[in-house]
This record gives sequence, C-alpha cells and structure tokens, in this order.
Amino acid sequence: MKDIVFHLAFPTHDVAATKRFYVDGLGCTLGRESRHAVMLGLAGHQLVAHLTTEPRPPQRGIYPHHFGLVFLSKTSWQQLLEQAQANKLTFYQQPRVRFPETRIEHHTFFLEDPSGNLLEFKHYTHESAIFDERASGEVGDSSEHPAES
Repeated sequence: MKDIVFHLAFPTHDVAATKRFYVDGLGCTLGRESRHAVMLGLAGHQLVAHLTTEPRPPQRGIYPHHFGLVFLSKTSWQQLLEQAQANKLTFYQQPRVRFPETRIEHHTFFLEDPSGNLLEFKHYTHESAIFDERASGEVGDSSEHPAES
C-alpha cells in the first residue's frame, strides 16, 4: 500500500492560527484554503483543518484523541523537537522516554495546537515496536487513561 496518502480532518477555531502553528511552526506545506478550512501536508500526508464554532470539551490527558508521526530516525525526531522548541510551540507533554529498557521503549513529546488538538511525535528504539511486539500487551500508558484513573 505504498501508493496511498493518509488523510485526517480535525476541528479548528481559528484558521489563521492553525496555519501559523502547522506551516510556520511545524513546517507543514500549505495546500488549498478557504475561510472555513485549510489543507496541510505533514510528512506527505494530508491534514485538513475545518472551522468549527461548536465548543469542544477540553481533553483530560493524552487519550483518547491525538495524532502525530512516528519517526524511523532518532535524528529526525530530535530535529523536529528542536524546531518546535525554537518556534516556541506549546508543549502538552515535554520530551520523555516511555517504557524504558523494554522492546517498546520510545522517545515522545506532545504538542497542543491553538484549537486544543494534541499531536504526538515519537521514535521507537526498536523499530519492531511500531507494529509488532504483540507479546508486550502494552498500548499507551494505563496511568494516562481517564477511565482507568
């Protein structure tokens, strides 16, 4: 399935602020735009932010909603981290290592866009953790799940 581009639509309360965050802050490419939506390219994938006036309840913690990228190279992950810091983007969670010294160890950080959408950027120490390592039985941090708190 190499001839496929992933598409994600998400809500925004301010199209101009969304453009600044994603294009100027993260380095996304700018696609088509209108008064009520903007299309963005993130690592070759299509994001579309749609204007909404309906209030969204604030999310408590990183679950259930977030999206982002998995970097195959730690250097590329580090470069985006440094870019986010230099551009003074809002960190929802600072960089950290999750599941240290396990087969699913990964470096991660979360950003929050101007509309409260959470984005995770991570790099797995062992690439097999991206889709394999089923024996670990861990998906996410149980302490971060509001239903389990």
